[in-house]
Amino acid sequence: MTDATPTAPATPTAPATPTAPTAPGGSRPLRAAIIGTGAIAHAHAQALADLAPRIALVAVVDVDVDRAAAFAQRFGAAVVHADVAALLDAERLDLVHICTPPQTHVPLAIAALRAGVAALVEKPTALNLAEMDELVAVSRETGVPALTVFQHRFGGAAQRLQALVAAGVLGRPLVATCETLWHRTPDYFDLPWRGRWDIEGGGPTMGHGIHQFDLLLAVLGPWARLTAFAARQSLPTDTEDVSMALVEFDNGALATVVNSIVSPRETSRLRFDFEYATVEVEHLYGYTDADWTFTPAPGHEHLAAQWTTDGGTDVSGHRGQLAAIVDALSAGETPAVAAEDARRTLEFAAATYASAFRGVPIRAGEITGDDPFRHAMHGGAVPWPPYEPAREDAR
Repeated sequence: MTDATPTAPATPTAPATPTAPTAPGGSRPLRAAIIGTGAIAHAHAQALADLAPRIALVAVVDVDVDRAAAFAQRFGAAVVHADVAALLDAERLDLVHICTPPQTHVPLAIAALRAGVAALVEKPTALNLAEMDELVAVSRETGVPALTVFQHRFGGAAQRLQALVAAGVLGRPLVATCETLWHRTPDYFDLPWRGRWDIEGGGPTMGHGIHQFDLLLAVLGPWARLTAFAARQSLPTDTEDVSMALVEFDNGALATVVNSIVSPRETSRLRFDFEYATVEVEHLYGYTDADWTFTPAPGHEHLAAQWTTDGGTDVSGHRGQLAAIVDALSAGETPAVAAEDARRTLEFAAATYASAFRGVPIRAGEITGDDPFRHAMHGGAVPWPPYEPAREDAR
């Protein structure tokens, strides 16, 4: 994400004539653009460069024109557009990457969809479930994919685990642990859009741990109910800086989910205990095959042979997901992770907040209609007073 906020057209331009994606062995690469050239955009641009010549970065947009020009020069984009309307009007695109602050994600994605361009949106896709439902509706109406960056699903080991679970090889899932234990200092919140409900949507539940529990949901499937807590322990933010949830899944599995940015020893950890094996990964911001361990239950040692990795050292990241998107677009298929699938992950975040602030368990599908937690992650009420640093003379 970036602190620059490109403006979506108030009235979307007429849809551009869709261009046929390149089939394997086709004559032209897919054409991509990036909106917002802050820090996370560099990961997107590098992924595009790594996948050349199958896809090419042709244009960028940012309200900071000088930064956009330097970004375009570094990553080989031919054009810098003044705004999103000009980009969508002038370019024939297959994919637009939205790397702006969260409150702009849905308006920009909808503008792209109505112009006939698939949108790949950085997390969180939307600030709330009502926005997410609008995005899902527009994607269905236009027939154009709206996609969310959930790159941890696409690492080799995670793909292997999902395949083994789908095949029933590991037996029933029983217990899982999902921990995002990160550390942020107070100056992290110096950017004016950080730590604000109206711009980021929430704290580490929305902006940090969401990648980890998205992978948890991808492996274990639909969740049934959860009970959660959230607190602002120490950081100068309007949102929580830690949350915890106890979750029951449709298949009977139980899991704990912790999202923290007050933990000095940083780690990201997922553990799955199945009937016949335990599968674990511990990393920080991206995993390799070496970060995973597979422990068969007694009597099931033969399963270890099915976990044999290819020894890959690439860190799970944007490249893996973008490669899957390029494959799908080139084949005329809908790529993962489409908006309807991403909604389940956002609903999990909303339910975490609703349970924490209401003090009751929340069931999947419960947050609907005019429920305040469908329209804002804090449910329309400020859970804590505005942050005020402790006075030196009060210590």
